[in-house]
Amino acid sequence: MSRYITKTGYDAITAEIAHLWRVERPFVVNEVSEAADLGDRSENAAYIYGKKRLRHIDSRLRHLRGKIDGATVIDVSTMPQHSTVRFGAIVVVENEDGEEKTWRLVDKVESDPKKDRISIQSPIGQALSGRQVGDVVIVQLPNGQAELEIIGIRYGGGLP
Repeated sequence: MSRYITKTGYDAITAEIAHLWRVERPFVVNEVSEAADLGDRSENAAYIYGKKRLRHIDSRLRHLRGKIDGATVIDVSTMPQHSTVRFGAIVVVENEDGEEKTWRLVDKVESDPKKDRISIQSPIGQALSGRQVGDVVIVQLPNGQAELEIIGIRYGGGLP
């Protein structure tokens, strides 16, 4: 199954990888090297802590690379308009209380509800996928059901 990632999401992940690899990791390697030169490593807190930080950085690098490996990068700012909801769409919904909410549908690796980016694999994303303006979906959420009416779909710029 193909995985998609927005260009914005891809750029953010590759920037973090570059920072960890070019800035953080060399700094910590230098600290560990200096601590190792002090002698007995078994009781050298700076050495032990530095090695732990290196393991954490290396783990984070593997995690980030796993997010983008094999993913197809989509520049959502240039996506053509569609009448149905799919990956990259900006969807405007209205709940049963008349409150509007706008989300960009992205892959789970770049989902960030605080920034209005929700996963297309989430219950809401799955319920909206393939739907059109005017459709009403009922979504099962942890705190109960939510009824959402799609009042707008657009592609291209807007939300990050």
